[in-house]
Amino acid sequence: MDSDVILVDDSDREIGTAEKMSAHQHGGKLHRAFSIFVFNSKGETMLQRRAETKYHGAGLWTNTTCSHPMPGEDVMHAAHRRLKEEMGFDCSMKEVFSFTYEADMGNGLTEHEFDHVIFGDHNAAPRPNGEEVSNWKWITLAGLDEDIRKNPKVYSPWLRIVLGRVMKERAPKAAK
Repeated sequence: MDSDVILVDDSDREIGTAEKMSAHQHGGKLHRAFSIFVFNSKGETMLQRRAETKYHGAGLWTNTTCSHPMPGEDVMHAAHRRLKEEMGFDCSMKEVFSFTYEADMGNGLTEHEFDHVIFGDHNAAPRPNGEEVSNWKWITLAGLDEDIRKNPKVYSPWLRIVLGRVMKERAPKAAK
């Protein structure tokens, strides 16, 4: 059951389940996902480099944690579970926005996700799970944006797609 994902429609209403790999093959079936961006008190975000053994995106830099809730699992529960499993810590988090995207991952795999974007706050170093994560670092959003422009192929497609919206959401709100 933990290899199943939740299939959804364009409004994130559940319409069924599918085995994770089959949901990513043949053009990709729209399924529920989440992307966590953890920030420290300096405003930097924690990135992880995906382990070389991952079924797609192996070795790419990406946001702190991203995954899929299991059937019957609430998005925020899944977010806390996967953050602990991948990065070895938990923190306060809140969902900030959601969006749908589609990205060719190569090798006949496609990400087609209704992605819940979650922000968290944490200052300590993680204790990454080596089966999931090969490296990690803190980086400013501006520095990340600049490096993605220079070196896009070292970053996950979903990070390249969502970064502009994350930067907009994290920008200081103008005084009214």
